[in-house]
Amino acid sequence: MAIGRPARDTEADPFYDMLFNILIAFVFCFVIAMLAFNPQARKKGDIPAKAEFIITVSWPDNNPNDVDTWVRDPQGNVLWFRQRDAGLMHLDRDDRGAKNNTVIVNGREITNPIRQEIATLRGLMPGEYVVNAHYYDSRDQQPVDVSVAVVKVNPQADILYTGQTRIGAKGQERTLVRFTLNEAGGVEGLSTEPYTLVDTVGLK
Repeated sequence: MAIGRPARDTEADPFYDMLFNILIAFVFCFVIAMLAFNPQARKKGDIPAKAEFIITVSWPDNNPNDVDTWVRDPQGNVLWFRQRDAGLMHLDRDDRGAKNNTVIVNGREITNPIRQEIATLRGLMPGEYVVNAHYYDSRDQQPVDVSVAVVKVNPQADILYTGQTRIGAKGQERTLVRFTLNEAGGVEGLSTEPYTLVDTVGLK
């Protein structure tokens, strides 16, 4: 028998391959588990999967103007397009009217006609919430009719309020609704008494 490199043990190779694959699977599962338990590993801008309340602010389809949603919670946190996560509140999208509702796909222009912003409340904090609309920018210099709907989604969908108001000109702000939550998450009061939010952050 020639002296040299020993012959490969073909019976042992599958065993070592299986051990190696198990090790890789274990490491992969460990990394996934660490990401799941580490909130910092998640993107800050992720939309929360769970919501207690959904606030929808909308204006007419294909309207070219920019209307912004503002929400203030009982602790004084203010949600708006430059602060899309505030307390337990999250702003789904900053709809800028005609400015960000058109995309080019394969050389073809596709336009989304819907004008809508959605804010979610991810927890039940007792106290008063204020929902405002701000006429941020105008392309046609016309008034805008703005609608709001407040829906409690847990344990089942329950429409708490719907309403509409007209904002006359660029720069104006209107209070769409104010509602108060009790300790159990129930709504105790609704009003549309004006409450200014834009001035509180010094928007320029």
